[in-house]
Amino acid sequence: MEQILGIDVGATGTKGGIVDLEKGDLVSERLKFKTPDSKKPDEMIELINDIVKEMGWKGKPIGLGFPAIIKDRKSWSASNIHKSWIGYPIEEAIAKRTKSPVFCINDADAAGLAEMQYGVGRGQKGTCILLTLGTGIGSALFINGVLVPNTEFGQLYYKDSITEYYASNSARKNYKMDWDTYGKELNKVLLHIDFIFSPDLIILGGGISKKLDCYKDFLSKKMNIVAAEKLNNAGIIGAALAYYIYTSKSSKSEKAVL
Repeated sequence: MEQILGIDVGATGTKGGIVDLEKGDLVSERLKFKTPDSKKPDEMIELINDIVKEMGWKGKPIGLGFPAIIKDRKSWSASNIHKSWIGYPIEEAIAKRTKSPVFCINDADAAGLAEMQYGVGRGQKGTCILLTLGTGIGSALFINGVLVPNTEFGQLYYKDSITEYYASNSARKNYKMDWDTYGKELNKVLLHIDFIFSPDLIILGGGISKKLDCYKDFLSKKMNIVAAEKLNNAGIIGAALAYYIYTSKSSKSEKAVL
């Protein structure tokens, strides 16, 4: 395999690093910047370009995880970013600014690819769901290792709103929940998702995944729940892997053990 720059764009922070796809690890420092407050295309693309310049990566392949539905090289949702991203030609615009080949994928789908290829989901059969608990709740759904792209479990109707308003990391901070309270609230959301999809494995990702010990005692034992092995680097690694899988001229089945 090769080395590809992975960039994980979030509504709060944007991270990037060069990924060795043979090992599934970063081989550079991890850059992290605050996502521009406007969350508009021009400012966010400029930040992405800054990462490319700092890495000395101009003209080389970039895999990009982005917090939106991604179809036909465009972004089609804007739950936690500016609405001007809806229908935006994201791959074309970033490739033009960075002068580099770009492949864009939903950020949670990217994290899921990393975990299914290199982490706790490797070899997992049946239904596997990864949830990224951050500004919102992102999701990646796999059936026998095959990605079903662009799911939005954070937008599932729940109580009087949607799931991410109750159990995202932002919700924990906004409502000043201690870990006991948060664990109980997250458990209710996970049971709701479990009832609908009956997953064989639930992987918790995002920055809060490294704190699983703080709230795991409040999660129902009827669900098989684990923390993402790649933790908060999963999005970077998976974005780079997505570029390799989906732009290669070789058979995809030769590129990913999913």
